[in-house]
Amino acid sequence: MYNVTLIPGDGVGPEITEATRRCIDATGVKIDWDVQECGIEVIEKEGKVPDRVLASIKKNGVALKAPITTPIGKGFRSVNVYLRQELNLFACVRPCKQYKGVRTFFEHVPVDLVLIRENTEDLYAGVEFQAGAEKTAQLIKTINEFATGKKIGTRPDKTGISIKPMSYEGTRRIADYAFQYAHKHDRKSVSSVCKANIMKYTDGLWYDETRAVALAYGAKFEWPNLAEGVAPDAELVGKVPDLGGKVEYTERLIDNMCMQLVQKPELYDVILTSNLYGDILSDLCAGLVGGLGVAPGANIGTEGAVFEATHGSAPKYKGQNKVNPTALILSGRMMLEHLGEKEAAAKLDRAVAAVIAEGKDVTYDMKDNRNDPTAVGTLQMAEAICKKMQAE
Repeated sequence: MYNVTLIPGDGVGPEITEATRRCIDATGVKIDWDVQECGIEVIEKEGKVPDRVLASIKKNGVALKAPITTPIGKGFRSVNVYLRQELNLFACVRPCKQYKGVRTFFEHVPVDLVLIRENTEDLYAGVEFQAGAEKTAQLIKTINEFATGKKIGTRPDKTGISIKPMSYEGTRRIADYAFQYAHKHDRKSVSSVCKANIMKYTDGLWYDETRAVALAYGAKFEWPNLAEGVAPDAELVGKVPDLGGKVEYTERLIDNMCMQLVQKPELYDVILTSNLYGDILSDLCAGLVGGLGVAPGANIGTEGAVFEATHGSAPKYKGQNKVNPTALILSGRMMLEHLGEKEAAAKLDRAVAAVIAEGKDVTYDMKDNRNDPTAVGTLQMAEAICKKMQAE
């Protein structure tokens, strides 16, 4: 019996949560679900994410979370970002794999990649200063006093500031995770992505450290000259497995990476990147395999693991039993793997793949014609997946 925190969220969250719960229970794995309400209504009423939610995740160590609405430009900060920072969920893992029957422009290309994103640093660290505030004007003045090159030339009372912190420790930790993942899942390459040609002291640091971690793992460099003058990371060398060149280390600038993924996504395996770029690339990669409706995700760290769909809460579809539950169901599959229930996870994955491939008991967005009257509801698709597992 596993104890798992279950957060139904808001919008379509409760519907896809129920669908996912049924599918996970149908695998035969015994789970005691600790249901914690934490939708936008609850947060607005209590003024914050309830302490009981954090306490539950810390106690259980694992959570399955449906989407929660984040106000745009006002109100409380993203609950996802809050949980990642409070629970030190430093690694965001988002697999993007094709399933036969999902409509995509890349259906004839073998896309099967994993995006690993650093979750706690970069521009999403939340260190911001509002335009018009006195402290912001003071900060701009200080920055301009210290700056030896470019300075902030816009009016101090009309300019907002965001700070981008990047550390060797944070980069080492996520790069180490990426190479561990590649080794464990028999992946062939790790591609480090940033914009070091422009941001030399933050993204430049990123490349310095990911190269050092790659050397510690004995990775094969796509371009050997990248390793010149670089020492293996002293914190990892001798403590992590030497992969003997079985995993290739490559580097791409973020803009080029976007083009590469559109032109030849089949060449990429594990993509390692920082917070903002990872957020952007995760949606791009989801688009390669059919959209956010089939994109699962996990946030893993030192104080627990939270599994969630990549998509949002879609409040306009609330209560209609209409939306595609696949992304959260596949997030549940990742959760089963994390719990060590690999056979159950594989069983669930096969059932999802079979239902999608048949194209009969799927939601409207997975039909060739979105107005197809044979489309089924959220729970009905989940029931079809359960039946596939029962028939094995």
